[in-house]
Amino acid sequence: MSFFISEALAEGNGQAATQGDPMTSLIFMVVIFAVFYFLLIRPQAKRAKQHRQLVASLSKGDEVLTSGGIYGKLSNVADDHVDVDIADGTTIKVQRQAVASVLPKGTIKSL
Repeated sequence: MSFFISEALAEGNGQAATQGDPMTSLIFMVVIFAVFYFLLIRPQAKRAKQHRQLVASLSKGDEVLTSGGIYGKLSNVADDHVDVDIADGTTIKVQRQAVASVLPKGTIKSL
């Protein structure tokens, strides 16, 4: 019976020795946060900033692609929405934020 008790005591001492330094855990957490920051957070913030600049620079006559996949030419630009001509006599009104990209002039005619 004493054989089992000494094994249990030996196992308990082994676990205490393998816990490690708390500083190592802290350094590991900081490294993981840095990886997430540089691979996920920073690129997303950069894309959001570029989109805000794109939306702020919209002007009448720009050819655009909306987030819904509609190509058109801006006919009117207001504070919170834009009018997009998608065909002769067909105009839709969308939010400024729905504009995904500005296309080079003449792109719509080549489609």
